[in-house]
Amino acid sequence: IASKRWVYDQYDHMVQTSTVVAPGSDAAVIRVRGTNKALAMTTDCNSRFVYLDPYVGGQIAVAEAARNIVASGATPLAITDCLNFGNPDKPEGFWQLQQATAGMAEACRVLETPVIGGNVSLYNESAGQAVHPTPVVGMVGLHEQTEWITTQYVKQAGDQIYLLGETTAEFGGSELQYMQFGKSFGRAPQIDLAVEHARLQVLQQAVQAGEVNAMHDVSEGGLAIALAEMTFGTNFGLTVQFDGPTLHLFSESQSRFVVTVPQTHVAAFEQRTGAQSIGVVTNDELLVIETAETRIEADRSTLQGDWEGAIACYMTSKD
Repeated sequence: IASKRWVYDQYDHMVQTSTVVAPGSDAAVIRVRGTNKALAMTTDCNSRFVYLDPYVGGQIAVAEAARNIVASGATPLAITDCLNFGNPDKPEGFWQLQQATAGMAEACRVLETPVIGGNVSLYNESAGQAVHPTPVVGMVGLHEQTEWITTQYVKQAGDQIYLLGETTAEFGGSELQYMQFGKSFGRAPQIDLAVEHARLQVLQQAVQAGEVNAMHDVSEGGLAIALAEMTFGTNFGLTVQFDGPTLHLFSESQSRFVVTVPQTHVAAFEQRTGAQSIGVVTNDELLVIETAETRIEADRSTLQGDWEGAIACYMTSKD
């Protein structure tokens, strides 16, 4: 969980000045010159989920990419993939490859995102130990109008914050589990592709109706991380009331989004989605999350500094 700037700053991501949204938000966006359209692009895969359940993990890889495209305001169109696996001559390696691609195929059918190309990298092993199965998904989406382009960053104080999707105790393969135990075990988070598809469509409608100021999918690290990431690079904070155990702030349940909505569109958004507000964007440095058990308070600039510097620090470390 860190900014990937150390990586993408080494490449030209402003080619021909067509970049509308640079890397760092849920999806990068490139304008289609001579039109009012734009293309959104993202890559995704949580290899820990695929390791625990290749079929479900394959579904989640496609679904998370679709969430990132929709969070940018676009409509998912198609995917390409890079299937990174161990030795398929071994029964476990073959099973992982077969199950993961079957899960990806099912997600593509439900989410209407055909596979238009890709590549395969097999026999990725060291000392007889295979890498985690990692079917990376690259997805492209279309903005029919550039006015629909959305980013994950909160825009103004007073906006209401909404959490769409159910949060349950799903920690198998999670960042919290790995931080505590140094390994992934148990059951991967479950996903209902029909629910996923319906939610994506509703949020696309909300964006096109002008009801959304910012949107971010909830993925690695859970809700607490998603909320923090939405404030990075801004001058705003958040105050949130979470109706659940504190531990569930770090659950990685699927099909969830955090959305900020201006006061003028609150009624329309709630009627469209059935969501209830969990908080408000504030004009200060603090991120405040209250649960039934405790109150978490953190300084945004401190969190952002840790988040932005982590990978650069790691890459230059002598340890």
